Amino acid sequence: MAEDRIILGIDPGTTVLGYGIIQVINGKLSLLNFGIVQLHKLESHPDKLKRILDRLNGLIMEYKPDEMAIEAPFFGKNVQSMLKLGRAQGVAIAASLNHNVPYEEYAPRRIKQSITGNGNASKEQVAAMLQHLLGFQEMPKYLDATDGLAVAVCHVFSKGVGENNKNNGNSWTAFLSQNSDRVKGGNPTGIVKKRLTTKDKITTPMKKTQSRNPKP
Repeated sequence: MAEDRIILGIDPGTTVLGYGIIQVINGKLSLLNFGIVQLHKLESHPDKLKRILDRLNGLIMEYKPDEMAIEAPFFGKNVQSMLKLGRAQGVAIAASLNHNVPYEEYAPRRIKQSITGNGNASKEQVAAMLQHLLGFQEMPKYLDATDGLAVAVCHVFSKGVGENNKNNGNSWTAFLSQNSDRVKGGNPTGIVKKRLTTKDKITTPMKKTQSRNPKP
């Protein structure tokens, strides 16, 4: 990764989208801008997607980021909300690719872990840590702005290695190690125990028994 670069961080949403822009020079982080894109006043979903595209195109043209980092999709119970959020994420990614800006994705838990050391940290805790790290004076009204900023900082701390660069073969093991509380029976080590299949089962030969009524 380059020693002098600008990172655009995106916290996608269909009501409020947060963004943060930082510059990294010789490992030192400085804040360029952070804020939100209001979407709740727009009635139709296509209008929201267009607003996201237009605003991100403007930010990319103004700040000329070298890389973009975005929060990866998460799995929820509301399918419709997930689909709409996925479209918003897709539009943000399309905006970066349209300007030849490479992107990387980071899971929500990993972002919180990299900023605060706690994967279950609250928005307020993340924002407070970023304020201490980057030295901005006033806390924004919408913490979606600091969420977007957190994605950019996570990208730097992770040295650009996100979900896209993970070894697919170890992805399930990595998920278990990061979410041991969601595994039945604990299994804090994240070791996957293989379930024996019919082919794997070891069979032992049955001992021959003498007949109770042997033939004369």
